[in-house]
Amino acid sequence: MSPKPAHFNLFLHGAGHHKAAWRAPDSSADQLADLGWYEEIARIAERGLLDAVFLADGQSISITGVEDGPMWHFEPLTLLTALSRATERIGLVSTVSATFYAPFHAARLLASLDRISGGRLGWNVVTSMFDAEAQNHGMEAMPPHAVRYGRAEEFVDVVTRLLDSWPEDSLVVERDGRYVDGSRLAPLEHVGEHFAVRGPLNVPRPPQGRPVLFQAGSSEQGRDLAARRAEAIYAVAYDLAAGQEYRSDVRARIAAAGRDPDSVAVMPGLVTYVGSTMAEAREKQAALDELLPVEDSLRQLAVFTQQDTSDWELDAPVPELPPLEAFTGPQGRYATILRIIESERPTVRQLLGRLAAGGGHCTMVGTPESVADEIERWLDRGGADGFNLMPPALPASLEGFVDQVVPELQRRGRFRTAYEATTLRGYLGLEVPEPVRAPSSPSSAR
Repeated sequence: MSPKPAHFNLFLHGAGHHKAAWRAPDSSADQLADLGWYEEIARIAERGLLDAVFLADGQSISITGVEDGPMWHFEPLTLLTALSRATERIGLVSTVSATFYAPFHAARLLASLDRISGGRLGWNVVTSMFDAEAQNHGMEAMPPHAVRYGRAEEFVDVVTRLLDSWPEDSLVVERDGRYVDGSRLAPLEHVGEHFAVRGPLNVPRPPQGRPVLFQAGSSEQGRDLAARRAEAIYAVAYDLAAGQEYRSDVRARIAAAGRDPDSVAVMPGLVTYVGSTMAEAREKQAALDELLPVEDSLRQLAVFTQQDTSDWELDAPVPELPPLEAFTGPQGRYATILRIIESERPTVRQLLGRLAAGGGHCTMVGTPESVADEIERWLDRGGADGFNLMPPALPASLEGFVDQVVPELQRRGRFRTAYEATTLRGYLGLEVPEPVRAPSSPSSAR
């Protein structure tokens, strides 16, 4: 049997995922409002034959927090539209908030960009996190967790039906008669708990049928949504055991939902420091860690733990934290922090260093050969189907992976040597989905 190939996305964020990367004298921090810089990064990723470039999103900015380092400079779908014209093959994945977007607006944007890119779009559905985001959209606070996921489920359903509502082959272009066979368009007449949408969409069905649906939920409701809907999954797993646990659980849920688990790639985040020797790789990691401001890091830790960390002693053990079931904030990151504390028993200072790049995602430090060894171990032992690359510094860490690790994986038969498809669905081995039939009555949409 041939070895299992890997999938890789580039998670493009700021000057790199290490919180101090922008502070380095040679960092790209002063280029993050320049479209040309993003085009360069996307071309490096395409040179490495990666599946896609992925952009996260946030709907607020903290006046004090923004002093700690770069966050958002462009709206992601707009930026990916530009990157689609600067690249030829690589996929393009954008976060879309089901809490703040309306289905018609989202479907129109997604269908348009999938057409503009020639079938390279994916969308990562999230429910968003913070009250500050809600307050930019006319709300006092975020809706409860269950409400957000109920809305997300309906959101995905309505967007899916909108994307299917204008079949491309209804464009008949009879110059002496009809431009479109209107009888083939399908109004939704959807009236649900969260949305009312008449439809149909005013953009023809895109090249992929629908952009690839990614999901990254780690809560019970998030995992269930991923099992029912996701075509690829971003995950948080700081070690192989955590990767195996998550992937096994979500694959069981996918099977229970009547879907094929092998059709859904699970891709944990991956931070890599690559050097010609282990010592060189560790020096790269240490150089970034030394730039980390302790006070800023404690403040960030307070956000993810919902604890006052200002008086925590740096060289003392991490104070006891509430159990996961009592935590009301974003559960994925918090669960990772609890796992690190349980397994490593770090001091506060050690925990800050561990979280500085990637926030507790898997970190691999070593030579191209040793990093490839570890990637193979995750693939073969059921921890991952690939990874969402989180370079600690951009572009240097991405170039290290593309120019050193990718060739090693190719030599081992673990990664493609050329793009063998033209769409993101093709890279992931996914078929163009059949259109969803409209429900027989509006009440069935509830």
